[in-house]
Formats: sequence, C-alpha cells, structure tokens
Amino acid sequence: MGQIKTIQMESEFDKNLYRPNVGIILLNTEGKVFVAQRIDALVPSWQMPQGGIDDGESITQAALRELKEETSITHVRVEKIFPQDEKSWFVYDFPTDLQKKIWDGKFQGQCQKWVVLRFLGKDQDVILETDHPEFSEWKWILPSELPLISVPFKRDIYQFLSLSMDSLL
Repeated sequence: MGQIKTIQMESEFDKNLYRPNVGIILLNTEGKVFVAQRIDALVPSWQMPQGGIDDGESITQAALRELKEETSITHVRVEKIFPQDEKSWFVYDFPTDLQKKIWDGKFQGQCQKWVVLRFLGKDQDVILETDHPEFSEWKWILPSELPLISVPFKRDIYQFLSLSMDSLL
C-alpha cells in the first residue's frame, strides 16, 4: 500500500507536519460500516467520520466528540483502538494540491488512530444537520466496500482497514 505508513510517534512524528486525527469505524449490528457524503466535496466523497484531536483529549474522547459533532450519534460502545500500540500511528499525506488549501497549508497530512465503535442506537438517531454540518447524506456499507467509495488519497488506509476488519472486532 503506497501512501499509508505506520510510524512510531516519538521517533518519527513531526506534529508540525502531520495533524493528529482520530478516525471512527462505526459498526451496526449487521457488521456494516457507517459512511457519509462530504457536504463540501466537488465530486462524490464518502468517508467514515474523523476529526482532529484537541489538546488534552484522549483518543476515545476525541472519537466520541467528533462522532457527536458530525452525526449527533451518542449511543455507542467503544470496542477497540487501532493501532493498539500507544506510540504507533497511521500516517498519510494530502495530495499536493490539497496541502495548500486544507488548514491554510499548515499540514502535509494526518496521523491517525482509529476507534472501532458499536452503534447501539437506531438509524433515526443519525442527524447530519448539526451546528457545523460536514455531511449531506449517510449509509451503511459492507467493510469490503470501503476502498471503493473513498477519495484516492484515503484509499490505502480504507483498504487496509477493510482487510483488517476481522482483527478489529
């Protein structure tokens, strides 16, 4: 997988170049994954919820906050954090044209931890019309579909996560 790498945070991570981020793998009772269509995308751009980690926030706190901010979902159970090693993070670079646009060019990419959450609510609990909407629509998909729906620069991480889904559960 070309663009994704795993790094040891303390030895290789430069927080001036890579934005600390948490990704959320939200699974329903059927084992399907929640994805949503970005509201600001010029082309179809589906993704799992994700967002920055605030200073002083744990990985789990960031995941629960981001999920609530983006989808209004609060009824979940934390299953796992991936990668589990506290010092390991997934890293990917933004495409060159996006590096200059996203966060005023401050970051060249993101480093991520992924949190697997089990959805305990009902589909009616999903409300995308939040204070700062990021998504226009949502759906549940099979884990194997993740690489097919993602933007190219996230495809490697989505492929890796879809292939790792058995070990994540």
